[in-house]
Order: sequence, then C-alpha cells, then structure tokens
Amino acid sequence: MTVPEPAGVHAAWLPPPAFRAVGARRTLVHGDGALTGTVLDEVAHACACHGGSVRRRTDGRQADLVLALATADRLPPAAQAVRDVSGLDARAIGDEGFLLARRGEVTVVLAGGPAGLLYGLFHVVRLGEAAFGPARPVEHHRPAMRRRMLDHWDNVDAHPVMGQVERGYAGGSIFWKDGRPRGDLARVRAYGRLLAAAGVNAVAVNNVNVHATEARLLSDRLGDVAAIADELRAYGIRTHLSVTFAAPVVLGGLPAADPLDEAVRAWWAETTARVYDTIADFGGYVVKADSEGQPGPFAYGRDHADGANMLADALAPFGGVVHWRAFVYDHRQDWRDRTTDRARAAYDHFAPLDGRFRPNAILQVKHGPIDFQAREPVSPVIAAMPRTRLAVELQVTQEYTGQQRHLCHLPPMWREVLGFSPGGPGGPTVSDIASELVAVSNVGDDLYWTGHPLAQANLYAFGRLAWDPRLDPAAVLDEWIDLTFTPDAAGVPERLRRTLHAMMDGSWRTYERYTAPLGVGFGAAQVAETRRLWREVAGLVNPELHARVAELLDEQLRSAEEWRDQVNTYFFRKSGVPDARGRRIH
Repeated sequence: MTVPEPAGVHAAWLPPPAFRAVGARRTLVHGDGALTGTVLDEVAHACACHGGSVRRRTDGRQADLVLALATADRLPPAAQAVRDVSGLDARAIGDEGFLLARRGEVTVVLAGGPAGLLYGLFHVVRLGEAAFGPARPVEHHRPAMRRRMLDHWDNVDAHPVMGQVERGYAGGSIFWKDGRPRGDLARVRAYGRLLAAAGVNAVAVNNVNVHATEARLLSDRLGDVAAIADELRAYGIRTHLSVTFAAPVVLGGLPAADPLDEAVRAWWAETTARVYDTIADFGGYVVKADSEGQPGPFAYGRDHADGANMLADALAPFGGVVHWRAFVYDHRQDWRDRTTDRARAAYDHFAPLDGRFRPNAILQVKHGPIDFQAREPVSPVIAAMPRTRLAVELQVTQEYTGQQRHLCHLPPMWREVLGFSPGGPGGPTVSDIASELVAVSNVGDDLYWTGHPLAQANLYAFGRLAWDPRLDPAAVLDEWIDLTFTPDAAGVPERLRRTLHAMMDGSWRTYERYTAPLGVGFGAAQVAETRRLWREVAGLVNPELHARVAELLDEQLRSAEEWRDQVNTYFFRKSGVPDARGRRIH
C-alpha cells in the first residue's frame, strides 16, 4: 500500500511538511498486522520526503523513534523500558490506546493494538519537534469514546429535492457518483487517512433518509459497500450502513416489517449474516424510524425498543451495533397547535423505554431538543436514560450555521455541550454520560473537502473532541493550524496564527448575533473586521486558498448586512422608529 495523495485534492491537515519531524528521523516499526503495515507506509513516505529512514522488526538500537506493539515479542530496549516503568500490559493500554515517552535519545510509542500504533504515530506528527525534545515522562493516551463516528447523508442517486448529499455544502458525494461507487476510490482512502489522524474510527456511508437505491445497498448492491469498506479499513475505519426499517417488505417481499414477527426477525438475521460474509468487520446499522415519513415500528403497534432490539439481535452474533436515532416528532404538526411540543417529543417517546434496549442498541440523540440550531439547550433525553447506551449527535455540516459559506467555528459550542452537567454543578457531564460521539459529516468532492477551507477545522476538531472531550477548542485549533499551514521548518508565522484565532475563536457567536435580533448593532461589523484581517495575511497562505476564503467572506458580509437590514425592517414596521444610521429598509 502507498500513502494516498489523490491529485487535485487539498492535503488538509496532513500535508507533507507536517511529517517533517518524523520523516527526518531513524524509525523502527515493531509489530505485525495490516494497520502496522499502514504505519510503516506512512513513515516510509515521510522519510522519502524528508531524508530519514525506517526499518521493521530490529532491536532498535540505532533508532530515534520506536513505534512498537506491546503484544510483540522481544520489544526493543527503549520500548521495554517504557512498558516496565508504566507497569501496563497491552490490555491495560487499550486496543486504541498508546503510551508516549522519551527514553534517553529515543521517542517511544508503545501501543496496545495496531489501531493504537496508528493513532500514536499521528500524535507524534501533531507534536512535531516537541516529540523529540528533552525527557518526556510516560503519557497514557486512550480515547474517551469507544466509537467516534461520522454519518454521511449521501444519496447514491441524486435526489430531486435533496441533491446527492442532503445538507451537503461541499459538492457531491466522495463515495457515490451517477448511481454507483466512484470508479477511483483513492479519495476515499485519503479521507480515511484524514479521519484516522483526527481520531475518528467509524463512518456510515449513506443517508439516514433511505431511498429506493440506498435500500438495495443491503442486498444486490452490498458489493459496492464492501469496496468502500476495503479502502477505509486501511486506516482503522469501520463501515456502517443506514438501512430502511421496511427492508423486509422492500427487499424481502414479506407482507410486513413487524419487529415481533418471527419471519421478519429471521429475514434480518439471514440478511445480516450475508453482510458479515461480505464485510467481516462491518460496524452495524443506522436507522431513522417513524420520523419525517420514514417507516418504523409504530405501524405495527410496537415501540422503538421493539424495533431497535430486533436489529440488535441480528447484529449481536457478529459484534455489530445498531444506532437508533431519537430524532422523532410529528413533522406534520400545525405550529398553531399548542397541545404539541416538538422540543419534548424525543423525551416523550424514549424516556419511558429506558432499560429496555439491548446492550448493542445505541440511542443516537441530537445534542439539542430541536434540530442543530445555532444555540439550543441540551436535550433532556441525555439525562433521562441512565440504563441505555447513548450516542450524542452533533452536526459538523453547517445546516443552520451558514451552510459552509459562512465562517462558523463550532468546537466552542460543542465543548459547552459536552461539558454541561445536566444534574447540576459537580455532576456527570454530557461527555461522561455518552458512550459515543457521532456527527453529520461536512465533506464532499470539493477541492478543499469541506467547501469553505476553514470549515476543515470543524471536521478535525470533532475527531479530537470525540477522543478527548476535555480538550480546549483553542488548543485544538492551534493543532489544526500547525498541521495545515506549516510551510517550512520555521513553523506557522505567528501573525497568521493570531489572525486565524481572531477570525475563528468567536465566529460561532458572531454568526449567532448577526442572525438574531440582539445582533442588529454589531453582527455585520464583526464580519467586516474578519474580512479585513484575512486580506492582510494574503502573502502568508496559498494564493488559491486565500482567494477561496476571501470570496466566501465577501458573501458572508453581504448576508450579514442583509440579516441586519431585514431585522431592522421588522422592528421599524412594528415601532415606526427609523434607523438612526439610515440603513436600508426592505
């Protein structure tokens, strides 16, 4: 395998200069397995760019960097010393965890499993020269969340209303084109590489609103899913599939999809077995049921636990999971009907079912009770189901936060959500309660992956916060800046770093202000200042990237001014008081 670098695609946070510190060293990769091979290829590619060398399975006496599996025989001396000092065996380190230390003149990554070795390498890349500095005590790194997952709302065929990617603001799907998988899947592998470097380990490859073609991915189109899984597997990414609850009817020809019907249960068991025969490491199903017109168990007088458990039972023999989305409400309700309350709909449906879901059934709950708004309270479902495994769902794609035409850095919002204690100060936080973090991806086939080049930072930060929800968003932004904008050994110019922080740190609140009445006086002025700052660093970044961001900031300012003027108009119509600055009244 070679390191994927598809032509015509921005390198995002993994440009060759980011590997300078690793690629200039003498490295030993010690261990076996496919992911260990990926680590070896990554280091070899870095060395080819920066003049270092890499070997496999030697004693490591001449190495500057040792990347070793704790399960391997006859560990190199530096790795054995780290293991002895830590007192941890492979199981205690964790399959995805690793130890990092500096022993004498050697930097050591000792991993509990091959995935941990890959994450350990990317952590050294993040640290750069700091990983090879003075003595570093043993650090134990392991993810807080077992599954860190991105859901793609991609359609195989372009939908007449939704397009190919529902809520997609960065072009078409990277998985599908013209009703079939893309012929060249090199970009899929490159995407898996980006995700692994950020800490993501699972991807659902199609829309939760499953249409006719997507339903067949579970049957005669399963080979298409397997082709994608083959590319993502090289970077430790497990593939999941969104399925329709009505599949036994749509695909199997059964008269019903009743989850308590033995024929229906048998169909799901047989179908799932075929999936695992084709994709041995398949992750599981994602289901949107009885919501916004999608079929579900209500049609048969059953509840969500009945539906989720049927699928969980089919997946359990293979170690798979079902993500059952809690986004359930009456989408035909009349807003004038005060007897219904959309904000409490998910709570009303699911709280009474706490304790009834199988261990491998994961209730996927949007972080707020409405629908990914620029600001929402935390969903009450998160605190109401202590006996149910929960995945908290975020939205990286900017559906309600500027659609990736506006700069809106979302990690400060996510950090507020993850750090909130539903039971009061000192109690468990949202990140303590959740067993997983899931987000809707913002990626498309655009040159810059995310349409707006600076929206890459949202994707990167999702993975990092899923790995460690306690991270400071500003520190994560620094990581992304260092990786993405490192032009040479001198590192990122401090002026560029300060400018990006000034533009991005408060951009979520800026967006909120100029799209809300309280922001009439300054939303738009802050966007103008952001545009000015970006113009002043034109010589410090790639000209094409600078031009793309400048064009988007022009549009953002135009939109912010229109928001301001429309809100002014509303208040003028109500009050008759003219605008003191004489701004446009619509």
